Amino acid sequence: MSSSSSQSSRFMTWTPRQNKQFEEALAKYDRDTPDRWHNIARAVGGKSADEVKGHYEALVKDIMHIENDQVPIPNYGPISSHPRGYGNECRLFKNLRLH
Repeated sequence: MSSSSSQSSRFMTWTPRQNKQFEEALAKYDRDTPDRWHNIARAVGGKSADEVKGHYEALVKDIMHIENDQVPIPNYGPISSHPRGYGNECRLFKNLRLH
């Protein structure tokens, strides 16, 4: 495995806890904070400043795609899979968590 492919796979491996720590650190260390990425990496733990910055850039890119309607609508299959015709809604609401 090349260095770039192993590095890119590390960018993808984030636990839910690390993502939460990342979000909290982003709120704490704004763009005017000196050594922002090092501070965020320290708060997350197990990630380098480059990994944290790459995670942020991927997040910004995802948000831009969503806001520009560049994310395709997923095909969940026919709604008629449930006797009452609301199979997708039941499946989606089952995992919905409001904060």
